[in-house]
Amino acid sequence: MTHLIMAVNAGSSSLKFELFAMPEEITLAKGLFERLGSGSARFTLRADGGTHQADVALNDHQQAAEYLLDTLLQRGIVDSLAHIDGVGHRVAHGGEYFKDSAPIDAAALEEIDALGALAPIHNPVNAKGIRAFQRRLPHAVCVGVFDTSFHQTISEAGYLYPLPYRYYHDYGIRRYGFHGTSHKYIAETCAGLLGRRDLRIISCHLGNGASICAINGGRSVATSMGFTPLAGLMMGTRCGDIDPSIVPFIALRENKSAQQLLEIMNNASGLLGVSGISNDCRDIVSAAESGNHRAALALAMFTDRIRSAIGAYATEMDGVDVVIFTAGIGENAAGIRRQICRNLAFLGIRVDENKNKRHATFIQQDGAPVIVAVIPTNEELMIARDVMRVGLAQPKEVQHVG
Repeated sequence: MTHLIMAVNAGSSSLKFELFAMPEEITLAKGLFERLGSGSARFTLRADGGTHQADVALNDHQQAAEYLLDTLLQRGIVDSLAHIDGVGHRVAHGGEYFKDSAPIDAAALEEIDALGALAPIHNPVNAKGIRAFQRRLPHAVCVGVFDTSFHQTISEAGYLYPLPYRYYHDYGIRRYGFHGTSHKYIAETCAGLLGRRDLRIISCHLGNGASICAINGGRSVATSMGFTPLAGLMMGTRCGDIDPSIVPFIALRENKSAQQLLEIMNNASGLLGVSGISNDCRDIVSAAESGNHRAALALAMFTDRIRSAIGAYATEMDGVDVVIFTAGIGENAAGIRRQICRNLAFLGIRVDENKNKRHATFIQQDGAPVIVAVIPTNEELMIARDVMRVGLAQPKEVQHVG
């Protein structure tokens, strides 16, 4: 039986969507709203092999949801809203409450709101998206798919910080990890391609946001992002891990508040901060090739930190079977992949440069003991799969820890 499933990713001023026929995994329509609340939102819809764009006066996510669903009806993409069986929503933070994707009832939505204390920029907006579609599609199964839930299998020793234990007990300060939907999709896709479930995978999600995940037998055992997505690797505009003493040092000398410093570390650091050019890796690569020292320095710092994490995660799993590159940089930047993999031959990671330049699915040298793969991520499809798995194929109950 075919089900129509909508995958939704609500941002502060945006709403991304994709409508699937499941379980066939056929995309019927996809697109996004940008600049919501500005008085002139840009709507983009891709369906039936064409692209439609319009500027529309939409003030919030509720109006965007209404406009989208009306457009699907008007264009005949769906015959009736009653035919949409489920809606899956990306939710940034599931804390320790949500160990898996889960059907969203009133109690679960309250928990998502409460977890806004840990993700104040994301969870409240994700909750707005949930409410918007629930109002118009009250009959449809609603499922939350959490960025953090895939990492709930990390051990206590792996997720705790070496701070006084009461900070974990009282405030939930621990490593949560993010990009879990992408890492899970990559692990499942790789297992399907290779016909094996017992793989030791290092998944490198490299985009403007970047994280690495060690996946052993389909379970996350280590990941680079932490209490927030600021931790771990150097990224497009985020600094990643730094000496925490730097924060009060700058605060005292430049009279900056905690919020101002967070703004610098989240939005003015990383590739942008070091290069002084851009947070777009393509711009930095071009500048480096033209002899720009700071651009070359930014790339060296970026790739060095990823290479170090790969080595650490191979140790975590007592070896590695597959290294996977995904997301914007990971899927498209052959030079970055080459630079990351240099000096990793001792682990059995050896890249064939011809395959790498062609962006082949498998880019390791013939006979190399470690597979190196380039696999495009698809978080929207993962969301749709989880709606089918926990919303339509399982009893409709909220799954949580404790």
